[in-house]
Amino acid sequence: MRLVCLDLEGVLVPEIWIEFSRRVGVPALSRTTRDEPDYDKLMQYRLRILREHRLGLPDIQDVIAGMSPFPGAGEFLAALRETYQVIILSDTFYEFAKPLMRRLGWPTLFCHSLECDAEGFVSDYRLRMPNQKQEAVRRFKELNFRVAAAGDSYNDIAMLREAEGGILFCPPEKLAREFPQLPVTRDYAALRQEIDAVFASV
Repeated sequence: MRLVCLDLEGVLVPEIWIEFSRRVGVPALSRTTRDEPDYDKLMQYRLRILREHRLGLPDIQDVIAGMSPFPGAGEFLAALRETYQVIILSDTFYEFAKPLMRRLGWPTLFCHSLECDAEGFVSDYRLRMPNQKQEAVRRFKELNFRVAAAGDSYNDIAMLREAEGGILFCPPEKLAREFPQLPVTRDYAALRQEIDAVFASV
């Protein structure tokens, strides 16, 4: 069986935190896993900024409700699912993702969850498991899946290396230079070609 694992933000949809940062006028919240490899450090930073500005989960969800996938993402995903099993492995949160999953046709999503206090402010986050992207790919391989994976950020690198074939999609130039062994694609046609090439070689 052939399985494709895709990151969500930066691959199929815009970066939620960047869009939220722009909409609420708090530039500090635009920092993402493209900038900070340490996910816990990044999330603790985000939670602190949210508290300082009194921004709660409803504020974030209001912004997400107005977001759409990248142009062509839905068609790319639908075509991919005609040939392969596809799972989205993301470090986003279920509390964020629902509107975007609806617009993408409800693909399977593995991600994390948030904890909120009685006033709706995000108090903490809960990882589904540590290193969930890499661990998921490893377990899929143990189930005799052949896995291709695509992502755009530092938090995707372990997943890409674990897969039979890992592909960078529109990564920052710095990231692409750090991992020259990973092919770089910048549109969905090229990404599909690289995915097909992975399975042609395994």
